[in-house]
Amino acid sequence: MSDTDEKPVQRGLPGRKAQAARNDEIILSAAREVFLAEPKAPISAVAERAGVGISALYRRYPGKEDLLRTLCYDGLRRYNAEAEAALRNSGGWEVLVDFLQRVVDADVHSLTVHLAGTFTPDDSFLPEVLRAGELAERIIAGARESGRLRAGVDAADLGLILESCAAITLPDPARTAQLRRRVLALLVDGLAAEGDLPGPPPTPGEFAHRWQPATR
Repeated sequence: MSDTDEKPVQRGLPGRKAQAARNDEIILSAAREVFLAEPKAPISAVAERAGVGISALYRRYPGKEDLLRTLCYDGLRRYNAEAEAALRNSGGWEVLVDFLQRVVDADVHSLTVHLAGTFTPDDSFLPEVLRAGELAERIIAGARESGRLRAGVDAADLGLILESCAAITLPDPARTAQLRRRVLALLVDGLAAEGDLPGPPPTPGEFAHRWQPATR
């Protein structure tokens, strides 16, 4: 990551804290690459990918679950940030399309597709989870008011759309992004189509079981 790509939080920090923040970004970026490729990979693979010693990694993250939890928590925060950005910059139907494009491009839901069930979430997730629900409801409400949203579409349906796009993965990242945008365009057309949808939308908590680690 270049100096121009640093997150605002790093600017103005004392030397050691700034370096620690940069190291943490490097570790999380490496963890994302490693665990999306192989969720069962050992934490040592993250240290190797990040170019840091295993002891340095353990000082920041006592165990693999802590690292996975932080990775997914950051993904949830990114989802909310993209939703808020879409709500600021557009309205009605356009905010829905902008939001979906933003989240697909940010590749947030790959974390859900690949890492659900690999760690136990804790209460620290709750505020961001509730915020995500509120933002999704606002986005759907605006699209519904525009008159273009298909009858029966619910905020919970957005997760299905985003996970469907995240499931598309090829060795070439550019082609992956292109095909995800292509599929999203098809799905967006479905959001504006006429006709009844088969079955009800996902119920609250219907997919919650995925986040419980499998019994060994």
